[in-house]
Amino acid sequence: MVSSKDRARKLAREKLDRQLARRAARQRRRRQIQAGVGAAAALLLVVGGVAWLGGAFDGDESSTDAADSDVCAWTKQNAETNKSLKDVGEPPTSGIPTSGSRTMTITTDKGAPIVVSLDLANAPCSAADLAHLAGKQFYDNTTCHELTTEGAIRCGDPSGTGQGGPTYSIYNENVPLAPEPTPSASGSPAPSKAPVAPLYPKGTVALIGDPPGANGSQFLIFFKNFTPKGTPQYPIVGMVTGGMETVTAIGKIPTVANDTGDKVKPKEKIAVQSITVGAPSAAEAATPPVVIPSAVAAPSAAPSASRRS
Repeated sequence: MVSSKDRARKLAREKLDRQLARRAARQRRRRQIQAGVGAAAALLLVVGGVAWLGGAFDGDESSTDAADSDVCAWTKQNAETNKSLKDVGEPPTSGIPTSGSRTMTITTDKGAPIVVSLDLANAPCSAADLAHLAGKQFYDNTTCHELTTEGAIRCGDPSGTGQGGPTYSIYNENVPLAPEPTPSASGSPAPSKAPVAPLYPKGTVALIGDPPGANGSQFLIFFKNFTPKGTPQYPIVGMVTGGMETVTAIGKIPTVANDTGDKVKPKEKIAVQSITVGAPSAAEAATPPVVIPSAVAAPSAAPSASRRS
């Protein structure tokens, strides 16, 4: 029979584990913000003591829960120097979900809606960015202005120039890591004969910034597997879970030269009628995971899509 003292120790241990997990989550998000915006603020640690032990068995949680801390940081962009930017405000910096997934639905004139599972665990700020813009109807009645040479549909720019976006940007969160070459017996890298998974598999949805790392509204939907020859630049925000036939069909549209001479402009217009993002679902844990390269897989979900204002 478990004594009251043993049970007390167990409860205290469980509470300590929860507090340490919250601390780790806060520290991880703060490091991301610092890396993204170049901040040098010191990380804060909450140190438990005798007072905490005295309340080990109460039902109160720490007031500095990760949900109350800043999760994201947004960098302002100058709309005076770039007239293609559109001011629709900024997403919040706190209260952003950092686990599970939420559904983004892209409705075009090319077939069934494209359904995307946004990864909240590995790209919470990127997902919050897309959700904010969708809620402001930023994407409604825009076009996908490029079919890139890398095998992706480029969408999300109301100006259709590649220079458009909101008046803020978000840093890279979930860029896949290029595999390191295996050294040979002589010490030089040896070619691998084993098949290597693409860094951006078909169906991957990633943000694209200009310059890289200054992401706004534009995103890529890959209709082919792609692995860059150099350093990966596109932060992955989710995976297509429905309407892949529409993505494939769009990828087959012929291209012509754009204003700069690059043969990436779709020969026929690809109209984006609307983009909506649903709320995170409580039933995500029971659904299969979404596999995202170089990141822990995030559970997928299919919540009902609705605009958020």
